Amino acid sequence: MPLLDQLVEFVGNHWYLFLALAVIVGLLTHNLIVGGQGSVDPLQATEMMNHRDAVVIDVRPAADFAKGHIINALNIPMNGFKNQLATLTKYKGKPMVVSCRSGSQSSMACSQLRKEGYEEIYNLRGGLMAWESANLPLTRKKR
Repeated sequence: MPLLDQLVEFVGNHWYLFLALAVIVGLLTHNLIVGGQGSVDPLQATEMMNHRDAVVIDVRPAADFAKGHIINALNIPMNGFKNQLATLTKYKGKPMVVSCRSGSQSSMACSQLRKEGYEEIYNLRGGLMAWESANLPLTRKKR
């Protein structure tokens, strides 16, 4: 059986895996293309927090947030994010750094915030994984 026939048979038998692969590749590509616009690395985010009083919004689920988050971050999980946007109106004039685990979910949250009229919105490139790789601190304390 030629290799191409085996591949076609495998894809036919495991179509859901290839659908998941296509979605992941699409999200990663979207993150690479769109994520570069309005994104900051962990050191730039730290500078914004220290010198411009930037607000950090963590869009991970509450359980993940409780395990460790950026100091003074607000937890507004992606599940229901749109319904909780009213809690951010008092920060509308401030720069916002949006974070998640890897940067993909926060990229979607940034798009939503921009649609709602927020102007200085920055995605934390690489998310908390990049934050930890840069040896920056996390806390478990509630704000």
